Amino acid sequence: MATKKEVEDGKICALLSYLIIGIIWYFVDDKMKKNQFAKFHTQQSLVLVLFSVIVSILNSILSAIITVIAVVTMGVGSVLMIIPLLISFIPMVFWIMGIVYSLQGKEKELPWIGQYGKKLKI
Repeated sequence: MATKKEVEDGKICALLSYLIIGIIWYFVDDKMKKNQFAKFHTQQSLVLVLFSVIVSILNSILSAIITVIAVVTMGVGSVLMIIPLLISFIPMVFWIMGIVYSLQGKEKELPWIGQYGKKLKI
């Protein structure tokens, strides 16, 4: 758990970690590497990036399957295309949550994926 001083010192890096530039800042700046608050949010952000890539790949596969279903059913299955659209919003919601948590000075894990952030050795 980060101290109040660490939260204040690392808040900008923590916020920017969700915009990728903070991840770079974290790895370049030795002061930020020692800051537990910046480290926590950088770990959460890295897990979120990996999660986003996985969701994107799975969404592409799902979209291809649904497209085949839509062709076979002569367009009736095209209603199912709403599913990949809805799934694609999940990483964005987590991204917004991470930004809000960092601005609030909280070390709160992201739902479903946050637990894996602690396992990253950065």
